[in-house]
Amino acid sequence: SKLQAANRIDMSRTLPSLTLLVGIVAGTAAVTDLGTSLSSVRDVPPSGYSLSMSDEEFRAASSKLTQMQRYVTLERGTERPFANEYFDNHEEGLYVSVIGGLPLFTSDAKYDSGTGWPSFSEPFDPTHVIEKRDSSHGIERIEVLDARSGAHLGHVFDGDGPKGRRYCINSAALRFIPQGEPLPAESRPVAASNELRN
Repeated sequence: SKLQAANRIDMSRTLPSLTLLVGIVAGTAAVTDLGTSLSSVRDVPPSGYSLSMSDEEFRAASSKLTQMQRYVTLERGTERPFANEYFDNHEEGLYVSVIGGLPLFTSDAKYDSGTGWPSFSEPFDPTHVIEKRDSSHGIERIEVLDARSGAHLGHVFDGDGPKGRRYCINSAALRFIPQGEPLPAESRPVAASNELRN
């Protein structure tokens, strides 16, 4: 995996009171519990996208979620296969987090896994996702989280997919932006976002 967590932390507590810091150590993202709230994290990895989100920004974004989006992203739920928005989407574009807009996956990495959920061979950038061991339901899996908001996205499975890994992601955790459509400020690199505001 391109993303290796230096320290695994318990992220089962309620968002947005997560205490994590995503840092870059020798080209990999390190996840460390420093007792620091997300609102105080101001980390910009080489990808150029901010991985920080204030409590106010989190509340504003999460207040717009549908019941299913809230169930998936905040309660670590799973939507039904073959009955979700993007499993059969073949348009070119970008998949961003439904909370905060961080780019997560591209259409180039999407493929049909036959599982009924959107599947991707790799993330937009390895620092944009956090991988965390998940032992819920008596099964050992690797949970995938949005590195900016901490939202639950789905799971990643080794030994599957075109590049040896399958990111099985809930549509409800994503927002699709078709190619050619302007990206909102929160889905642009920091420098580009600042230019839009000026």
